[in-house]
Amino acid sequence: MVKIVVDAYAWIEIFIGSEKGEKAREHIEKASEVYTPDTVLAEIARKYLREGADQRDAEERLRMIVEVSNIAPIDVEVALEAAKSYMKLSDEARKAGMKAPSLFDAIVLGTAKSLNAKILTGDEHFKNLQETLWIR
Repeated sequence: MVKIVVDAYAWIEIFIGSEKGEKAREHIEKASEVYTPDTVLAEIARKYLREGADQRDAEERLRMIVEVSNIAPIDVEVALEAAKSYMKLSDEARKAGMKAPSLFDAIVLGTAKSLNAKILTGDEHFKNLQETLWIR
C-alpha cells in the first residue's frame, strides 16, 4: 500500500465525476494513508468561488476532503522542501516551455517529499516526477 498526497487537480476531477476522477477515487480507496496539503483547501475554495459557485457548495466539497484525508499543514520541513521543489519545478517547466508552476504546486511536492508519499494528480508540472501517480 502507498501513501498519497492528493493535489487540487485530482480533487476537482473527483468532484466533476470524470474518468480521471474515478481513477483518483480508486487510488484514494487503495491508499494506506491519504493526505491533502492545507493549501489545497484554499486553492479549491478559490477556484469554486472565482467560478461563481455558492459558498455552501465550496464548503461542502472542502468538508468532504477533510473527512477522507489527513490535512497536512506547512511546517518547517515542508516549507524547505517546497522551496527546493519550486526551483526544481520551475526549471523543468522552463525547459519544457511551460508556464511557471504555482507555489501551491511546490507545496504539494514538498508535502509529498516530507511524507515519503506519492502525488495523485494530472497536473502537467508533475508528469515526469517519480513521486507522481498520474490520473490522465
